[in-house]
Amino acid sequence: MTGAPQVCPTLLYADAKAAIAQLTDAFGFTATAVYEGEDGRIAHAELSYGNGMVMLGSRGTGSEFDRLMAGAGPVGVYVHVDDADAHHARAVARGAEIVLPLRDQDYGSREYAARDAEGNVWSFGTYLPGAAE
Repeated sequence: MTGAPQVCPTLLYADAKAAIAQLTDAFGFTATAVYEGEDGRIAHAELSYGNGMVMLGSRGTGSEFDRLMAGAGPVGVYVHVDDADAHHARAVARGAEIVLPLRDQDYGSREYAARDAEGNVWSFGTYLPGAAE
């Protein structure tokens, strides 16, 4: 796999600014684009991690995507990390809610899961989807 990711999870948050702060501070994402609407809410943001990316925005903007996602449930997102222990330590040190402890999986990954401030579950581990065995 090379170039830009072909799959980008998309999430809407009641407080997208707080979500961006948590994802960058606790989980090590980089905000590569952040666009605010006239009302100060996040119209669109792109956060990268390695060669992966998530896109997010604020709930309640009235955009087509916001209307489409009305009543949608929480999202689960998996993120490959090179060093799960260091990533986990960073998240714990910054107060992230760990919902599955750091552990080795039967399929060879070392991973953990955390819940963000709005209930979405983020899994971080050494498994790299699509990589050759």
